[in-house]
Amino acid sequence: MDKIVTVANMEVFPSSKSEPESQPEDVDGTQSPVSESPAIINPFGVVDFFGKLKQGLQKTRDGLVGRIDTLLLGKKEIDADTLEELEEILITSDIGVKTTVELIRTLEQRLGRNELKDGEALRLALKEEILARLTAHHARLEIGGQRPFVLLVIGVNGVGKTTTIGKLAARFSADGKRVLLAAADTFRAAAAEQLVVWGERCGVDVIRHKEGADPSAVVFDACKAALAREVDVLIVDTAGRLHTKVNLMEEMKKIRRVIGREIPGAPHETLLVVDAATGQNAISQARLFKDAAHVSGIALTKLDGTAKGGIVVAVSHEFALPVRYIGVGEQIDDLRDFDPREFTDALFQG
Repeated sequence: MDKIVTVANMEVFPSSKSEPESQPEDVDGTQSPVSESPAIINPFGVVDFFGKLKQGLQKTRDGLVGRIDTLLLGKKEIDADTLEELEEILITSDIGVKTTVELIRTLEQRLGRNELKDGEALRLALKEEILARLTAHHARLEIGGQRPFVLLVIGVNGVGKTTTIGKLAARFSADGKRVLLAAADTFRAAAAEQLVVWGERCGVDVIRHKEGADPSAVVFDACKAALAREVDVLIVDTAGRLHTKVNLMEEMKKIRRVIGREIPGAPHETLLVVDAATGQNAISQARLFKDAAHVSGIALTKLDGTAKGGIVVAVSHEFALPVRYIGVGEQIDDLRDFDPREFTDALFQG
């Protein structure tokens, strides 16, 4: 790792350079331009992600679609009892009560119009209705005209927040964007260290303070550095203590105020990271964070290896929020743009 540049309480962890022993010309940690990212072969789009997604959703497919197929096997006629059994499957598969009730109501209307003649028709109709709800709020995150584009990343501890930030930094760098990271989770020492490791891996600088410092001070310095260096994207990591703590929510509000004061109109995206394996607990997390932090998008991690992938439908529909990214593995390219049709096809394919 290059020499740490320290100014007052701020530390700048420069990314790896070709001459690691050289001293940066600008030692104030704010004026020197972000180094050009090392050549990164862009893996995004090369991998057969649909196959990986299909494999990652295997447990969810078994627990949700597999049970539905068992219910509908050989069904020549659909009635109210069939829909009642389907309702139970959906609720217990983390689709959520609110979303399930609406899905069943819509299917009842289709049944009344004689559109559900057999099990195959019901299966197709359910897939269409799930896709419609995922599509209704879908929008990819576009890093556009604002510079720097400020991406505030929030979520409780253990959901893969810092890893998600690292993967996003790698993704943006591979696209030729100049990225800066802010380690505003000052309460968990491992968070800043983990972010520095990702910075080294991606060729991205990290702004951090000493452990226990005021997170808003880190954000302030990071905003100043991002403006001075003319970076394209500033990604801010935040603390993730239990979402039941009121002081965490107040801290989020303070961070937003600081960002907005230093960079008018920012943050341009507030991304809530949720662990899909937590199932319905993700709903309570989203509810609290949405009100306090003005969440504008969701990243769902750890979809691989869980039977609770139905939460993707529940979170997006219940809160009218777009799912921006999904994660189905530990590799750097396993965090991808969410595609409603791709997800639905992978879920319903055997």
